[in-house]
Amino acid sequence: MSSSDMNMMSKIIFYEDRNFQGRSYECMSDCPDMSSYLNRCHSCRVERGCFMVYDRTNFMGNQYFMRRGEYSDYMSMMGMSDCIRSCRMIPMHRGSYRMRIYERENFQGQMHELMDDCDSIMDRYSMPNFMSCNVMEGHWLMYEQPHFRGRMMYVRPGEYRNLMSMSMGGMSGMGSMGSMRFMSMRRITDSCY
Repeated sequence: MSSSDMNMMSKIIFYEDRNFQGRSYECMSDCPDMSSYLNRCHSCRVERGCFMVYDRTNFMGNQYFMRRGEYSDYMSMMGMSDCIRSCRMIPMHRGSYRMRIYERENFQGQMHELMDDCDSIMDRYSMPNFMSCNVMEGHWLMYEQPHFRGRMMYVRPGEYRNLMSMSMGGMSGMGSMGSMRFMSMRRITDSCY
C-alpha cells in the first residue's frame, strides 16, 4: 500500500460531549475551523492515522498529537484547557528523516543534523536551545522540555527561520503559545500509525 493510500484512509471522529456522545463530525483531512460542524468538542476517536489537534482555529494555539485510539475525555487526559478548534492530518512518511537545528535565527551559529530522535539537545550537543531549523525529510514533534515532555510543535519539511517568533504567535500554525524553547524532538514514524 502506498503512503498516499494510507493518508487517504486517515480518519478522526469528533464528538460534542465526553464519552463519544452528542453530535459528531468525521474528518479525513485538515480542518481549519470545526465550529461550522460542532458547537464544542469534548471527545474523539482516531480510527486510522495520526493527527495534530489545536485549541484555536486555523491550526493555532496549543498543539496535541493524537494517534489511533479513543479519547473519551481528552481535556482531562491531556491537560487541555479548551476544546479542539482545528485539526491537521499528519501524512505517513516512509524513508529517512533529516533535520538541521541552528543555534541562532536564520540558520546562523552552531548547526547539528539529526536523523533520529533526540531526548535532550543539551546532553547531546551542549546546546541549551536552538532558534531555527530546516526539516529536510520526515515529520517531527518538537518538545519544550527534555525527554519529550511539555508542550509540543509539529514540523513538516520546510524552513523555520525563527522558532521564537513562531511560538509567540508571529507565524501561522502557532498562535499564542507564549515564548517556547525546544529541548527535545522525535520523529513521527510508522509505529505511530
